[in-house]
Amino acid sequence: MLSVVLLLFTARCTKLVEKPTDFVGPDNFYNSPSQIESAFTASMDVLFGGWTFYDWYRYPQIFDMDDQVYEGDLVIGDDLGNDCWAKHYRAIADINPAIKALNDGKLATTSQEDQDILMAQAKFLRAWNYFMLVRYYGDVPLITETTDATSTEITRAPVAEVYDFIVNDMLFATQHLPAVWGSDDRARPTADVSKAMLAKIYITMATAPMNDATNYVKARDMAKQVMDAGNYSLVPNVADVFKLENEFGSEFMWSFHNSPEEYVIEPQIWLPGEMAGGWGDVSCEKIWGEAYPDEPRRDAYLLLVDDKFGTGTTYLDWWKSAPYVRKYLYDTNENLEKNVSYQCFPIIRYADVLLLYAEAENMVSGPTQAACDAVNQIVNRATGGVANPADPLFTTSMSKEEFDDAVLQQRNLELCFEYDRWFDIQRKRILDKVCDPDYLQNFSVDDYLLPIPQKDLRLNTKLTQNPGYTDPTP
Repeated sequence: MLSVVLLLFTARCTKLVEKPTDFVGPDNFYNSPSQIESAFTASMDVLFGGWTFYDWYRYPQIFDMDDQVYEGDLVIGDDLGNDCWAKHYRAIADINPAIKALNDGKLATTSQEDQDILMAQAKFLRAWNYFMLVRYYGDVPLITETTDATSTEITRAPVAEVYDFIVNDMLFATQHLPAVWGSDDRARPTADVSKAMLAKIYITMATAPMNDATNYVKARDMAKQVMDAGNYSLVPNVADVFKLENEFGSEFMWSFHNSPEEYVIEPQIWLPGEMAGGWGDVSCEKIWGEAYPDEPRRDAYLLLVDDKFGTGTTYLDWWKSAPYVRKYLYDTNENLEKNVSYQCFPIIRYADVLLLYAEAENMVSGPTQAACDAVNQIVNRATGGVANPADPLFTTSMSKEEFDDAVLQQRNLELCFEYDRWFDIQRKRILDKVCDPDYLQNFSVDDYLLPIPQKDLRLNTKLTQNPGYTDPTP
């Protein structure tokens, strides 16, 4: 019987080698705007799609190493961050074929303006993914639409080259993204979002590891453009910032989104076990949480007492004896008790723009009144307009160094648990100054970068390992 099958196979081999006409791949798929946009959705779903990566705060493990998350011990193994590397490159792999299709003229029947908007979204997403990667790993491979991603000749591009690539992509986005989107497309990045990202990129380039101070001017000017445009502003009451009705409000510029149509993961990760069956995955480092200034912002952003479900217990009664995070517990009690939440997770807020501007302006010109005015919008909201010695207003009498330290502290307080603190610690090189004293013995300057995954090093010997980690190649 096997012989007969082989004879039949041989007789028909000429038909079997014919090129299939119904195979769908990158070369024959991205032929319409909707198909291009599907690449954007796929790239975001890789990173925030239900127990994938950024949706579960503790999952990356990376952010356990900052001073905000409970028990970050600075013990960084050779496998820490493997998923971070894989998922960001997978997101880029979703985007690059769409960019190639646009460059190849696959959408010839689509207007040039609409093609430019599609390209701007693609380049924005690619730049953002590389911005995350270069901060995590330093030198990284630059995979573009012209790169053979299966090549074993791929090497790590220097940090400066990666940033040049990021800036070029993001500048294109600033020029072609719309100022606003229609109500059905509000989750998409706008021109101001790309400018805010550029301000963040430039200020990172001005600090470690590049330390190119000329980028402070660029960061300041880009943040100022967003401020002057007037499309975004702070939510006036700090207690309202994370309420669901403000998800598409004045302050949340670009976010990972949950919705009734598709919520990502259970909010129980943010709840102590004593509340709504919480799992207690994410809580504050006790030292950090207890040092948070006593002000309306603390009660809006941190959970120190069960005033939501009415038991009145405090964090000292909960098994970790540490404060938790309230930011992501603004959904209804009914939803939380059903393990459901429709809250979004901000990637960049207008508060960040004000802080970026204040930092850059101070580093260029000292603590000017403009720098003070920008950051004092945040301080006044945090304190409810009541003078607080633990969180004082900024003044022009401060030295440049005092002002810079105070802005960094405001970033620490305002943007807590938004995947931001680690990068501030990294670019300012202050990990040994802010980590829990119990874990200082584990600190190394090598901790500022993650290890390159062992599997990739074995598959491609052209890659090199970061200092302080094991290189499995000969």
